[in-house]
Amino acid sequence: MCDKHIIKSLNKIDLHTQNKINYFIENISSNKLKDITSFLQNSFSIDITTEKDIIQGFDHDWSNINGYADALCRPKNMFECIIIIKICYLLKIPMTISAGRTNLTGSATPEGGIIISINGINNIERIEFDNKEVICSPGVYLEDLRNYVISESNNKLIFSVDPTSRKEAMVGGAISCNASGFTPGEKGAMRYWVNGFTLILPNGEIINVKRGEHISNNGYFIIQHSNGEENKIEIPTYERVNIKNASGPFSSSNGKMDFIDLIVGSEGIFGCIIESTLKLQDRPSDYLNLFVKLKNEDEAFQLYLDISNYLSGDMSHLSGFEYFGENCSDYMEHQEYLFDKEYSVGIYIQIPVYNKNIDDIIESWYETFMKFEYIKEDEQILSLNDPHNWKKFFEARHSMPSNALQKAKEYKTASIITDTIVPPSSFNKFIKETHKLIKSKNIDYLLFGHLGDCHLHFHLIPDASSEKIALDCYREIIKLSSTLGGVYSAEHGTGKRKRQDFIECYGNEAALQIKKCKKGFDPDFLLNRGNVFSV
Repeated sequence: MCDKHIIKSLNKIDLHTQNKINYFIENISSNKLKDITSFLQNSFSIDITTEKDIIQGFDHDWSNINGYADALCRPKNMFECIIIIKICYLLKIPMTISAGRTNLTGSATPEGGIIISINGINNIERIEFDNKEVICSPGVYLEDLRNYVISESNNKLIFSVDPTSRKEAMVGGAISCNASGFTPGEKGAMRYWVNGFTLILPNGEIINVKRGEHISNNGYFIIQHSNGEENKIEIPTYERVNIKNASGPFSSSNGKMDFIDLIVGSEGIFGCIIESTLKLQDRPSDYLNLFVKLKNEDEAFQLYLDISNYLSGDMSHLSGFEYFGENCSDYMEHQEYLFDKEYSVGIYIQIPVYNKNIDDIIESWYETFMKFEYIKEDEQILSLNDPHNWKKFFEARHSMPSNALQKAKEYKTASIITDTIVPPSSFNKFIKETHKLIKSKNIDYLLFGHLGDCHLHFHLIPDASSEKIALDCYREIIKLSSTLGGVYSAEHGTGKRKRQDFIECYGNEAALQIKKCKKGFDPDFLLNRGNVFSV
């Protein structure tokens, strides 16, 4: 058995196909793109197009950063995806892996070359009930995965990662960006739930990896290729803050790392995940959904502290602890249902219920709430378990960011959403100073997010006259979070939009470490070019 830090790759292309590819590469004309298109269509029936109007539907993500590409491929299976990647690698053509494109930082925005959309590779293979795992392809929507697991397990199991975009986001992208959701703590992010995957390397070979199988204790991995050649992958060693953290690829200051962790959150720069094995957990028998009306932000933060103490400091007992603060009601549908003149902020709490009577749970939580001096009446606590109440709340919650984005469109400006996070000890100071900073610039904004993680989003909506001021304000917020021991990205990743933020947070040496690691996988920097660092 080989050392744990040595990973053997496999060539899944048969000799006949390999010979066909080799002949094509040797005889390709100067019109590369035309030849590639013809070869893939005629030899393998692969869906590839150079039509600009079709490409334009895939050349950007939710960041709205303008991208550009020469062609779009839509493979239907792993075999087709391998062929495309191998040809691009041999011809040194940049390639961008694209999934649901819900990223807010430009991870799926191409910088030339070919877009490889894995939307069509969308099979859920099976549930391994003994191991509580599900095996699926990268183009599966998170919502579909969630519903499949619930249905196939007869409501006994669930996949827990629950981002707001779960109806549009896909498994591959969620792993690539280490997506997270409402659940506070470690269990809210994808990294915790990935037990294994099949990864297509930039040269078109694959590796199959399970958690715990390949652990480096000395700062590097060795990828041993099918032809006997070896690539040394040096692990980044810059210091990462131990909080909710999606700011750049995983690193280890002591050189110890599971290979799985290196790939999750790397934003596709090391390879293309083509199949994954994900952990499941027992599904609660029910959920208690509550909305607590409060007078101001100080009361909301005090509720966080009081509930945290009530739960012995472990907020992961909750499925959600969400804050709706400054100006949120101005951008919500049904705002009159959740807010009024006296109560201008609110907390949404989701409590999993396991094999208990939900009425008893409701009574227990109401009794707890009424112990807090700032909760003076039952009317401050809304039960959302009634379908009518839940529908109103759900519509209100989801209308808020879309209405804010629409406002920015009316201004013809870019809306700016922070994803900063600081340690709990610095949280209050960070929030208050950020409020003060934004208000001093006279910029419209709202504040909402995952209070259970001390992770809130300031959503700035500048008009045309204050757009540059807002961008400068954003830079100051990033610096402030870094000064207070935080990071620029808790869940949105780095992509292309936040490359400078990475430098601000970790320094130039960290960027060089990522580049060195990337070169071990991809010597010509072809795959997902521009993510995390500039080429």
